Amino acid sequence: MKRIFYILPMLFLISLMSAASGISLEKSLDTIIRVAIIDDRDSIYLSLKGRYKIYAINSDRVLMEGPFFSAIVKATKDGLQIEKRDIKVYGVKVKVARDSNIYVDSRRFRGDIDIMRKENGKLMVINYVELDDYLYGVLYHEVSHRWPMEVLKAQAIAARTFALYQARQSKFQPYDLRSDIYSQVYGGRTSEKWATTRAVNLTKDKVLSFDGDIIPAYYHATCAGYTEDASNLWNIDLAPLKGVECNFCKNSKHYKWAKDIPLWELENKLKDKGYKIGKISSTTVMSKNRSGRVDKLQIKDDAEISVILTGKDFRQIIGPNEIRSTKFDASIKWEHLTLDGFGWGHGVGMCQWGAYGMARRGKKCEEILKYYYPGTEITTIDKVASKL
Repeated sequence: MKRIFYILPMLFLISLMSAASGISLEKSLDTIIRVAIIDDRDSIYLSLKGRYKIYAINSDRVLMEGPFFSAIVKATKDGLQIEKRDIKVYGVKVKVARDSNIYVDSRRFRGDIDIMRKENGKLMVINYVELDDYLYGVLYHEVSHRWPMEVLKAQAIAARTFALYQARQSKFQPYDLRSDIYSQVYGGRTSEKWATTRAVNLTKDKVLSFDGDIIPAYYHATCAGYTEDASNLWNIDLAPLKGVECNFCKNSKHYKWAKDIPLWELENKLKDKGYKIGKISSTTVMSKNRSGRVDKLQIKDDAEISVILTGKDFRQIIGPNEIRSTKFDASIKWEHLTLDGFGWGHGVGMCQWGAYGMARRGKKCEEILKYYYPGTEITTIDKVASKL
């Protein structure tokens, strides 16, 4: 989100900290995104290349400073241990000079980081990074940097819109986005490539809007024929996310897939989630929605006890990387649940392989986005800033 109310009151304090530290903060007062890059870890490896200062969090008290630094950071009963030094604070902010670098577990990041001890005694690391700097580290993980530039530009606009939407939704939470598949995969500066960086720069400040507001611009790898209605998955009922027919992703390597799950494994995973189920005897796809994805799945055991799951819940129980989508047929063969499936991802919004197919047919970034998000406009952040 546009952290106007966070940034401006802190500007005078930051200026004092900058002057005292000799660390330059000559960055534009831009949109800052908070990304959880580490969560629930006992320790991390922190390396700082260049001039740095480490502050007690929410304070101008300097705990450490210097030109170079590397150490294991651990959570302790009373706070943190940094370079075998016990510090009785629940968190620290790490700031480096503009030409210096922060490495967390050997991955390089722009911006600043907070390292915090959580109530459960584990560590969380949050990267505070400007929006486009964040996008530089996202695109490489979401689409191939070798794909046509029109696809990369469409992905940059969708990812920028999604980040701003999520930041607005999370403004009272410790962070805006995670760095994994549950938000947008983000690898920091280590993941930047020339083509994806160029796509971000060519689309600077551009976002998708509908009725004057940004949308949750979801996207996925391959829809396999029809994108999903967001209301089937989440409490989101928007015309641009109702789903469209897609004939452009047929060449995707993810168009078809198959998965065999041993019945004992399925039984254990259901029990781990609290479902009372014995030896599984049958599975039935009870219904599918308009996009061809499983709406309801029934699983029965030998005692005729049945469990009815949504396709979404079933995929989460087994694992989203194990079951690539909810677009599948199911049968039991030789003590295994056999799934014959199509597509990869939740199916909502832009189909990335479909966007690739459209670009190969000469379609421009704007045409791709308006196809997968019908009714939207491509506008700039300043036009929707009042709602961020």
